[in-house]
Amino acid sequence: MGVKIFDLLPSKEIEIKDLNGKIILLDASLVLYQFLSTIRQRDGTPLKDSKGNITSHLVGLFSRTTNLMQQGIKVAFVFDGKSPELKKKEQERRWNLKQEAIKKYEEALAAKDVEGMAKYSSRTSKLTPEMISEAKELISALGLPIIQAPSEAEAQASYMVSKGHAFAIGTQDADSFMFGASRLIKNLTISGKRKVPGKLSYVSIKPELIELPSALNVLGIDKEQLISLCMLIGTDFNPGGIKGIGPKNALKYVKQYEKDFDQMFKDLNWDEFCEFSWNEVYYTIKKIPVSDDYNLEWQEIDLDKLKSILLSHDFSEERINVTAEKLQKNNKDKQQKSLNKWF
Repeated sequence: MGVKIFDLLPSKEIEIKDLNGKIILLDASLVLYQFLSTIRQRDGTPLKDSKGNITSHLVGLFSRTTNLMQQGIKVAFVFDGKSPELKKKEQERRWNLKQEAIKKYEEALAAKDVEGMAKYSSRTSKLTPEMISEAKELISALGLPIIQAPSEAEAQASYMVSKGHAFAIGTQDADSFMFGASRLIKNLTISGKRKVPGKLSYVSIKPELIELPSALNVLGIDKEQLISLCMLIGTDFNPGGIKGIGPKNALKYVKQYEKDFDQMFKDLNWDEFCEFSWNEVYYTIKKIPVSDDYNLEWQEIDLDKLKSILLSHDFSEERINVTAEKLQKNNKDKQQKSLNKWF
């Protein structure tokens, strides 16, 4: 879902070149769902190989990741672990929405409504264990780090950024700030455009940098108050939040009550809108499990492995070779520049 607080946060546009040499962490599930939802044929059908296997996730992962790598960005992927118990309600909500979308898609299909098919099909995307396994193999073949989170990938990535082990998280969700990430990059793409959800059109975008310390300073709140603000609006652990409270009103209440969260949630009738106590939600977010067991090391591309994976799904061998050559040339150029510094 993603907590809706971006409108409150100051950001600045940057260029992709500004991220050269920087470590950027990506939430693998979010990225793969994005590819499954957007990389489709005109009628909304996902891309498939000659054997009928869906390949939208692999097409997006290979294309987007190698483009970022060619810009000198050190990409790493973080995978979800076990979801907190409180997230089950949000998962049920998403499942129900998906079932409704399937119904609408079938109606559009029967009516030969291409635009309707495209609109609803993107909402039926399902990320399977097989797709996750394929994605990990591809990421590994590209020589990129894979980090396994004990719980939420965004929380793990946020922890790593806050420790200074990565520059930022690349994401369209603000949840990372709720988990304490110090820096986030929106619109991390070199195409300069993003598909409008549910439509066939695109909008022009530029990467945006948002830094938590300066954002909190502008808002006049601290990290704990930010969590409570997010809870008022609604998070994956209390979907919908408190009815009628948007980002601006949430900020007003948080500043008004300062650190008296118990009184604030009591006065705003928390129990009418959430089956869990505010304490339970708050500490699920604040104390979500993270791990120090990760390794941020980049390897050379394993071209044989890359071909083995992609050719089995009907990718063009020429395209694979051209992309690999560009990446290998980039690595050689970097090594030469590094060597030249000593002369």
